[in-house]
Parts: sequence; C-alpha cells; structure tokens
Amino acid sequence: MHRLFLWAVALLSLAGAAHAEIPAFPAAFKTQEIAVNGTTIHVRVGGQGPAVVLLHGYGETGDMWAPMAADLARDHTVVVPDLRGMGLSSKPAAGGYDKKNQAKDVAGVLDALKIDKTDVVAHDIGNMVAYAFAVQNQKRVTRLVLIDAPVPGIGPWDEILKNPLLWHFRFGGPDMERLVAGRERIYLDRFWNEFSADPKKFDEASREHYAKLYAQPGAMHAGFEQFHAFDQDAVDNKAFLAQYGKLTLSVLALGGEKSFGPMMATVMRAAADNVTEGVVPASGHWIMEENPKGTIALVRPFLDKPL
Repeated sequence: MHRLFLWAVALLSLAGAAHAEIPAFPAAFKTQEIAVNGTTIHVRVGGQGPAVVLLHGYGETGDMWAPMAADLARDHTVVVPDLRGMGLSSKPAAGGYDKKNQAKDVAGVLDALKIDKTDVVAHDIGNMVAYAFAVQNQKRVTRLVLIDAPVPGIGPWDEILKNPLLWHFRFGGPDMERLVAGRERIYLDRFWNEFSADPKKFDEASREHYAKLYAQPGAMHAGFEQFHAFDQDAVDNKAFLAQYGKLTLSVLALGGEKSFGPMMATVMRAAADNVTEGVVPASGHWIMEENPKGTIALVRPFLDKPL
C-alpha cells in the first residue's frame, strides 16, 4: 500500500510538471491581430499611461515579457507584439524580414493603436528592429532600451561575427530546414543551454511552450530568414548612421553578466550619444528567464526618469 501511495504521488507530480505554464500576462491585457505592411501582427495590449513597446528576440516570442509587462502596466500602456514570422504573427513566405521593413510593422501597429510617442524596450533580434524603428522615427521614440544583442553594422559588428558561438547566423536554407523539421526542440535547446549562465533557469515549461510555437508551419523558415537578413540590415544601418547621425535620445544598453555585459554599451555608443550602461546580474543572454526581477529593476527607473 505504501509503495502504491508513493507511485500515485509520483504520477501526480509528473502531471503537475507537464501542465506547468510560463508566466502569464495580467488578465486585463487584450490580444489583437493587426494587419499591417503586408502581414498580420499578434499584439498584446494592457495598462494605461505613456506607451512602451516591448520587442522580443529569437528563441522566444512576446510571451517572454509577461513579468515586465505586468510591472509596467501599473502606469504605462504596454504594447507587446510578436515579430513577423514568430509566435502567433503571420509568417509571410515572401519575406520582409529585414529590420528596416519590420520597423514599418512596429510603426503600423502603433498607428492602428493611435499611439504617437512611445518608449521601446527590446532584446536580441528585437534590438535590431528597435534601432531601425528609432533611427527612422526619432520624434516618435522617447527612450530606448536595448538588451544583450549586437546591431548589424554598428560598432564592432565585424568582430562579433567572428565568434564561433554565432555560427547560426549563417545557418539556413532548404537542407537546414529539413534537418530541423520535427527536431525544433533539439535546435532551440542549443540556444537556451549555451547562452544561459545557468540552463536550468530556462525551465521546461518555457522550453515546451516556445518549441511548440517554433514548430508551427513556416516558423523555422521565418526564423532563419531573420538571420539571413543581417547582411542587408548592416548595409541599412550604416546608411542610417550616415544619413541621420547618432541617436540623441536616451539609450539604456544592458548586457547579461555572463553574456554581453558592458559590451552592449560599447556597441550602442557607436550609434548614440546618450548611452547609460547596465549589467543584468546573475544572467546570461535570457534575461527574462534568468533574472526577471533584476532586469525590471534596471529598466523601470530608466523609464521613470523625467525627460
């Protein structure tokens, strides 16, 4: 009887683990599907007050921002899109994954929501979209936070490309898509494990959640296209810098302690005059998985500072 009891407890424990969920957005947040710029963007919106847009990166979706969105919604209107090709946004086969074009997606979402000015907080590939948006819409962006990823063509980009950990920037094409088809979790685990300070912080519920989203039809193709666009992004960003000069708005550049660290500020000082440096402690690349409280503690006071 005692052995049967222990077996039943173990089964219940496994069932609970299987149904574990990632952090949820507050119930007051609403989702919308906004048709813009030849695609449809899945957007979460909640809170009230000055606007802030949260842009995710590869290996995650807008879902990563739930803890920060909950905090900011106390006194901000929080807008959290899935980038084109990722999450629940559409995945146009025709492309448009260069970040200059995705900046138009962001502008279109804000237009649809009748938001004129906004802060922008971004991570990973979201950084690249955020920079392209900010440099083309400098009167529309009030503050900019970029977290733990380089920006193509900006600062030491060519040196960063030499890092062997970034082999995935050149990985893709039909044969590579065949290799990962049905093995999305294996491919993504590599990112979550190698780019974490502690892989256990990227928990099983999150891995299952994102692997399922990236296994949707067209999702891995779209993800590879995000990387394939980097060469064009570098050309575009160098042209932006030549045309517009450095950003003059306030920029917070954050790196994970075990990842980009202060290098994030070095990157952004090549493209912005007013850069504040910060490091997310006890974190690798996956800042909202590894240290959400620490990340929020750095972002919140920056957004609260008077302009």
